[in-house]
Amino acid sequence: MNPTPQAPNRTNRFEFLRQGAVRLAALALGVIGGMSLFGARRKNTVWQIDPMKCVQCERCATECVLSPSAVKCVQSYPICGYCQLCFGYFQPNAPQLTSAAENQLCPTGAIERLFVEEPYWEYNIIEDACIGCAKCVKACEMFGNASFYLQVRQDICLNCNNCSIAMKCPSGAWERIPVDQPYKLKHQPAPTNAVAALKKERPAWLA
Repeated sequence: MNPTPQAPNRTNRFEFLRQGAVRLAALALGVIGGMSLFGARRKNTVWQIDPMKCVQCERCATECVLSPSAVKCVQSYPICGYCQLCFGYFQPNAPQLTSAAENQLCPTGAIERLFVEEPYWEYNIIEDACIGCAKCVKACEMFGNASFYLQVRQDICLNCNNCSIAMKCPSGAWERIPVDQPYKLKHQPAPTNAVAALKKERPAWLA
């Protein structure tokens, strides 16, 4: 005697809809949870440049959504040579060591040169004129004391979810860091108080 064939196990319409609703709810919760985590991450972190990874590609001046860029040059006074011939200030083979525009490397004249005493000169960044092109940084890295470097000014930066400069950075120098320590100062640890950090690193900023 042949056994009675078993009817195929079919999911009725109600069960199908119930399972679909469960899957959809799980997916929605996952998306919401992911967005919440990302939002918290964005709220607690800011974009900043690691000066030890920066290769002075000049894209910080051209890829920022702001114009001029939120990236500015920083002068680390503790290691500056206060040289009469500053490679970050003067054009290569400058005809004279004066502040005439034709002698300056910066395309916007954003570096101020002040006489201290023979043979020392001080170099300050005029932030409103700086566009973050890193021309001075590159020359200072190659031939000087590497006292110039780039940082994102947090009072200017929009802290975009996907920073357009970070996506174009060839060396991966852009990273998110804690909002309570928003600067990566090159030659000294950054104190928690960001304003104190800026004043200590470059006193001309917030004078």
